[in-house]
Amino acid sequence: MPTIALVDDDRNILASVSIALENEGYRVETYTDGASALEGLQTRPPNLAIFDIKMPRMDGMELLRRLRQRSDLPVIFLTSKDEEIDELFGLKMGADDYIRKPFSQRLLVERVRAILRRSAAREAGPAAVKAGPNVDTSLERGQLVMDQERHTCTWKSHPVTLTVTEFLILHSLAQRPGVVKSRDALMDAAYDEQVYVDDRTIDSHIKRLRKKFKAIDDDFDMIETLYGVGYRFREI
Repeated sequence: MPTIALVDDDRNILASVSIALENEGYRVETYTDGASALEGLQTRPPNLAIFDIKMPRMDGMELLRRLRQRSDLPVIFLTSKDEEIDELFGLKMGADDYIRKPFSQRLLVERVRAILRRSAAREAGPAAVKAGPNVDTSLERGQLVMDQERHTCTWKSHPVTLTVTEFLILHSLAQRPGVVKSRDALMDAAYDEQVYVDDRTIDSHIKRLRKKFKAIDDDFDMIETLYGVGYRFREI
């Protein structure tokens, strides 16, 4: 039974969303502020977390920043309609998805399901490798090495910590170097069909990917932008 951490200072949202998630078979742990959530996420790591942005003591942005220093836990942001800038910052900082308030509980449940399915490979990775020792799950493109089953990524032998969404987008690009992938194609690679995201979501994930690799190698330029078309992984 997957555990979902729900962090929001609105007790009505905590109650209604908890009921919706529990009805789908999830275990839910609730927190009313970021400071208590950070402690709880460290001592009792969930499978996925949902953060509100505006909270007392520690807001969702700061909570995500501190969390990303030690964890690639999937995170969904809850934002208000007037928090567009916060949405973009959140994606750049490593959030996997965001949902605007007021939101459909059905939509939230579908987003949770989609992200948990995408992150399941990390949990099943070692067992899958044992079950099929002759199956090569790695992808190598020059200095880039990715393993889908173990959800690991390295650049020049240095580990790069990626969220599930970032990993899927990069893997899709690196599979066919030189081939341009439209934003729609990258959406299909990273999100389930029933989950809608717009172009800027993909752009924000790409910016976040570049930032992570440039932190290791300032000369990293393997992800190319073709304006008005999409992105491609540079041919070696």
